[in-house]
Amino acid sequence: MTGSADALHTSLQFIKGVGPRRAEALAEAGLLVLEDLLLRLPIRYEDRSRFQPIGGVRPGETVSVAGQVLSSGVRSTRRRGFLVFEMLLEDDTGHIRAVFFNQAFLKGVFEVNQHAILFGKVERRPSGGLQFTNPQYEIVDDESTSGVEKTIELIHTGRIVPVYERVGPVTPKMFRRIVHTGLAGLPDATDDPLPEHLRRELGLPERRQALFDAHFPGSSESLEQLNQFRSPAQRRLIFEEFFAFQVGLAVKRKENDTRQKPLTIRVDDRIRLAALDVLPFRLTDGQRQALKEIVVDLQRPQPMNRLLQGDVGSGKTIVALLAALVTMENGFQVAVMSPTELLAEQHFLTLSRLLANTRFSVVRLTGTMGASSKRTAWDELATGKTHLAVGTHALVQEAVSFKSLGLIIIDEQHRFGVVQRATLREKGLDPDVLVMTATPIPRTLALTAYGDLDTSVIRDLPPGRQPVTTTVRPETHREEAYRFVESEVAKGRQAYVVFPLVEESSKVDLNAATEMAEHLRSTAFTDRRVGLVHGRMKTAERDAVMRAFVDHDVDILVATTVIEVGVDVPNASVMLVEHAERFGLAQLHQLRGRVGRGVYQSHCVLMYRHPLSDLARARLGALAETTDGFELSERDLQLRGPGDFFGTRQSGLPTLRVGDLLRDQRIMEEARRAAHAWLQSSSATHDLLQDVKRGWAERFGLVGVG
Repeated sequence: MTGSADALHTSLQFIKGVGPRRAEALAEAGLLVLEDLLLRLPIRYEDRSRFQPIGGVRPGETVSVAGQVLSSGVRSTRRRGFLVFEMLLEDDTGHIRAVFFNQAFLKGVFEVNQHAILFGKVERRPSGGLQFTNPQYEIVDDESTSGVEKTIELIHTGRIVPVYERVGPVTPKMFRRIVHTGLAGLPDATDDPLPEHLRRELGLPERRQALFDAHFPGSSESLEQLNQFRSPAQRRLIFEEFFAFQVGLAVKRKENDTRQKPLTIRVDDRIRLAALDVLPFRLTDGQRQALKEIVVDLQRPQPMNRLLQGDVGSGKTIVALLAALVTMENGFQVAVMSPTELLAEQHFLTLSRLLANTRFSVVRLTGTMGASSKRTAWDELATGKTHLAVGTHALVQEAVSFKSLGLIIIDEQHRFGVVQRATLREKGLDPDVLVMTATPIPRTLALTAYGDLDTSVIRDLPPGRQPVTTTVRPETHREEAYRFVESEVAKGRQAYVVFPLVEESSKVDLNAATEMAEHLRSTAFTDRRVGLVHGRMKTAERDAVMRAFVDHDVDILVATTVIEVGVDVPNASVMLVEHAERFGLAQLHQLRGRVGRGVYQSHCVLMYRHPLSDLARARLGALAETTDGFELSERDLQLRGPGDFFGTRQSGLPTLRVGDLLRDQRIMEEARRAAHAWLQSSSATHDLLQDVKRGWAERFGLVGVG
């Protein structure tokens, strides 16, 4: 290895102990070169110089124990398909049981007489004695060691030991040995991507030392700090990653600000009067402020990149319409992209109605339209005859072109891939972009996933809207809930009944929407019109049922979460969610947002099945306590973590290797301040800036594409 850069970019298959098979498994986990491996930090650390004697452990303690496997086996339970693996571990002082739920594969991992390490929280067994439940584990003697490997064996015990997540056939112990070999091959002089003065100012160790200490900390390190990812070495590597990300984000934003859009937007009294003519009601304070910020952006010479956040039912659509009207009054076209055909159709009908008395025409463009209708829409957009296009991903097809696309509005934007958004933008000459979401985003994620976007927030509800009343009930109260639904329908209202599955699963004992729809028709609501929609129905069939519900040809709609981002039915006043413990917090909030969209007092009933986990109890409790989506988003982030908040990698979240957006919020803020200060200083050298930008582009290049 001739230098640090060459060493860090060594293919893992050439690291001793890896080989082609393990290299393939590591590559599937995104680990291709040595640097990837060294930035995959341990998931936790154990002080294996001091194991807890099994005979001395107490309930409630989180401990590491080592011993010999006495017995192991799989047993079935009353729940069909639900298996439990149990094992008994013994040392000189006693024995303890370990229980693993639905992990029958462990019968091929643990063998009698093996030496194993367990790490976890000790609990009291209902039948007496102590046990671990789903503990972390490692087989100590799964490989023989001899010769030179005897010296390496010191990395596995007798010290603070890093414990890694298993990657395919690469066990934590193998992983530890490979990392140790890779570190040993690093040259003494290792390039450091952090500016020297910044590293010294913050008291951070050099990169080479940080890599060693993060994987194999010395005995003087605090085990508590290590497991909180707050050791000096860990902080250094986390800060390095966040600093590179924030520099790239700031440079990207600066580049956006230096671009000049060829179109010019002006707002005068004529346009203000035109806007007043289409307004169906007075704007709320939140809507007025958001519109003001958007219009200021539209008039700037640089393209707008703005995120409009608004809770469910806050009136984002009317704000977007007014932005579209300003753009069209200046002679430019507007494209509105929605995630589903049904939502696109609803936007099309709403915008067509509001613009009916203006000179502007609206066209719909979706994937299921006939070829002739599509060609007509394409021609009208290309010639400029149509001013506003509302559609789905069909808007980004190659055949679609605009005469003068000036504004792109993207609804529920996290449901689109970044490439789709970028493709739509290329159909105009640096058009303004407004992305909207009804999923309130915690501040930390907004600074990262949307760091190059300006943000507007609508927090209030339109006039006449009332907060939805939410109650949490066990399923033993189902009949009472059905009577309440019937009383609302009797008043002329409509109701949703939502289930988490479409059909019975052999693994999870849940009521299926298909069975329950028939049950509700034949028993609870015999005099009511009950409809059914689920994700496995054909789009046209599903949309037909949804339209019937919109038109009040259906009283009660039984559904799966396909209605999570759905149509606007002001007459619907009840949302009954079965097995609410199976849903995420954001998902439940979105479902609740399907009601309360009219002038009627609306209700959400969350039905759950015993026993409730602590996490499920916290979710349902949060829903009952507040209807504020922004507060719920912060709680959701704390409960789930950032990795699951958006659901897909294409959502715009950066792919972080070391940092954690929830755990390391303060370090991200620190890195953001440092990055902006460094870019404004004379020490931001061209070479270092290019290195940071290059690394950012490779890993985060598409983040934030409007």
